[in-house]
Amino acid sequence: MKKAFLVRLAALGLSLSTAMSAQAQRDFSKVEIKSEPVAENLYMLTGLGGNIGLFVGEDGAFMVDDQFAPLSEKILAEVAKLTDKPLRFVINTHWHGDHTGGNENMGKAGALIVAHENVRKRMSTEQFTKLWDRTTPPAPADALPVITFTDATTFYWNGDEVRVQHVGPAHTDGDSIIHFKNANAIHMGDTFFNGSYPYVDLSAGGVLDGVIENARKVIEMSDDNTRIIPGHGPLTDKKGLQSYHDLLVKLKGNIKALVDKGMSKEEVIAANPTKEFDEKYGQGFMKPDVWTGIVYDSIKQQ
Repeated sequence: MKKAFLVRLAALGLSLSTAMSAQAQRDFSKVEIKSEPVAENLYMLTGLGGNIGLFVGEDGAFMVDDQFAPLSEKILAEVAKLTDKPLRFVINTHWHGDHTGGNENMGKAGALIVAHENVRKRMSTEQFTKLWDRTTPPAPADALPVITFTDATTFYWNGDEVRVQHVGPAHTDGDSIIHFKNANAIHMGDTFFNGSYPYVDLSAGGVLDGVIENARKVIEMSDDNTRIIPGHGPLTDKKGLQSYHDLLVKLKGNIKALVDKGMSKEEVIAANPTKEFDEKYGQGFMKPDVWTGIVYDSIKQQ
């Protein structure tokens, strides 16, 4: 580890205030933060929560998402293994706590937090998620993005052109993808769950069609060498994203056919329209019946 960076870590006095409720429900002590190379100077960090993108170089460290607050010290220690430069920016792909929980701590480490304006709006106000019957209180002021944008922003950083692009309503209404142009890599946040059914947060403006359309657009942006970081699941490529896109198109079609017959939500769920794919994609936290209900509701809202 780089000594100067570790000295900064010790001086942080890392706050856990952004994840008190999460701390009560999860044991973070055994979580390991691991890094995986994506491209030159670009890594994917995994632990507990959304996948982190880390871009390092002479200009400083650039991070995409930051998981939960109790993991911040471990995350920063992993960063210190990869660079002795300071953390300068954190980009939030959306507002959910498993991607923004470390904001307050990363800000104290010297990073500027950047996100779409809807991320700050949702983090700064109480949010109610109907699916889980759960209320999320406003985040502390120090956890909020300090720079926001409406459509896109570009960082000319570490010799690359890094485009942060809002994608419209998809997983939520504040999703962004991050395109590392020269590195030929794209971080998709939770618009892409690799290996499982995706969570579409309808209460936060999410729309299944937006998830499908964004996958299509990223496929068009990619070539056979493009590396794609999903919000959850393993690192993949254009072929992996194409499989995800095709899965969503097929399952939406299956469910819509039942909706068009006039079947109720309960009847559609009972018909088990995802059965063919449940063994492979329905074993995560997004269970087949819950996911089918989300798709039903998203179709009915159109």
